[in-house]
Formats: sequence, structure tokens, C-alpha cells
Amino acid sequence: MRYVFTVQYDGTDFSGYQKQKDRRTVQGELEKAAQNVFGAPVRVCASGRTDAGVHAVGQVCHADGETNTPAEKLAARFNAALPPDVRIVKSAAAPAGFDCTRSVRRKTYVYAAYFAPTVLPLLERYAVRLAEKPSLARMREGARLLEGEHDFKAFSATGSSAKTSVRTIYSLEVSAHTLLMGELFEIRVTGNGFLYNMVRILAGELVSIGLGKGMNGIEGAFRTGERSLLAKTMPAKGLRLEKVEYDAPIFGEEE
Repeated sequence: MRYVFTVQYDGTDFSGYQKQKDRRTVQGELEKAAQNVFGAPVRVCASGRTDAGVHAVGQVCHADGETNTPAEKLAARFNAALPPDVRIVKSAAAPAGFDCTRSVRRKTYVYAAYFAPTVLPLLERYAVRLAEKPSLARMREGARLLEGEHDFKAFSATGSSAKTSVRTIYSLEVSAHTLLMGELFEIRVTGNGFLYNMVRILAGELVSIGLGKGMNGIEGAFRTGERSLLAKTMPAKGLRLEKVEYDAPIFGEEE
């Protein structure tokens, strides 16, 4: 039987999602727990791989196994065997024909950065501190240029195995929240798929635009595919996978 899970994790101490020899990974921890639950080796697939240091609020995974435990109670059994920095927050029997990777229609990522006169310990683990305060209005202006269907080749790091670099960004919102000691900026992007490091490169470009860089880099990057026209890749710790969407609800009508 196939089960589907929503998984949340703090990526700080993981070498990414995908299982690797001699490295601590999210998949590795999930599969150790799965063997405990199902009594046999089980592969736990995810909607997509997250890199080392990247977090997830709503990663979606599936696994095939046999157990007498009701599907909705599997989350509790997994969590009893999982370390505290990864948790299954919801479990269910998967819909017929469901594949958490191939069935994905939309993903939403959020990149967080903050401006403050000093490091803020309660933010530092999940957001990147900026030395200067960017203009929210300019960041939003740059975001408009990135929405829609484009060839995002320039927004991909070396090593991408994607067959095509054309992607569609359905929405890209930049928000700012006043803090006691500074300001938190969040870049929320929803698309049909993302290239290797695409969101972190995109975030770096928007921050640079907010700090005074012109908009021509984006237009030139779309036209030429040249990575050098864009700003540096932002650190992994500011990125989190927020939500994964499918054609139909995977946890029933309550969604």
C-alpha cells in the first residue's frame, strides 16, 4: 500500500534531502524510521530534493509498505522513531496512481532575509542578515519582471540535470515585516518547477535590485542565459520549501 506524508524539517544539520553515504540526510532519517514502522527496508520518495541547509514546512513524501496501523496514525509512529529536527505532520493513504514527484503541479518556496544592526539569534538560523536595508518597492518592481514563463537558464547553478530550463512563475511576492530590532524580508515564489539553486539566485538578484542594482540584469539573463549577469547565490539557510500542490487533494476534502 502507498502512503503519503507531509514532512517538516530544520535543514541546518542535514546534508540535504537525498540519501548519501556517510552523511546525515532527511531521506536517511525517514527511511530508518520507515524500517522501524514497516519492519522492512522502505524507500521514502520526496516531491523534490532540497539542498544542504534548506528547510521545509510542507515537503510531500510517499512510501510503500504494509502495516496494520491506520494511515492517519502513521505520523505518530514515525515521529516516535525520528530525531527532533524532522517530523511527519500528516499521514494518509495515497490516492490511486499518486506519485509525490511526478504528480507535482506547483511548488511554493520562501526566502527570508533580515536587516538589523546586529545578528538576531532567533532569526539567524532561518534567515540571512543583510548589511544594508533594501528598498521593498524596488524589489517588488524586479519581481514583476520574473513572473510568467521564461527561460531561466541563467538562474541555475552549474550541475543542473534538468532537460529544459523553461519554467513558469505564477506569483512572486515580496513582503517586509517590522521587527523590534530591524526588518524581515520574505520572497515568496510559486511556480511549476525550479532549477538547481534557482530560488536562491532569484532572491540574490532581488536583494541586489533593492540595494540599487538596475533591472537590466534580469532582461539580459533571459536573453543570453548568462549567469554572470545576475547577483550571487544567497545562502541555503534562508530558504524553505513552503508548500507542494497537486491536481487533487491528497489528504481529503479538508484541504
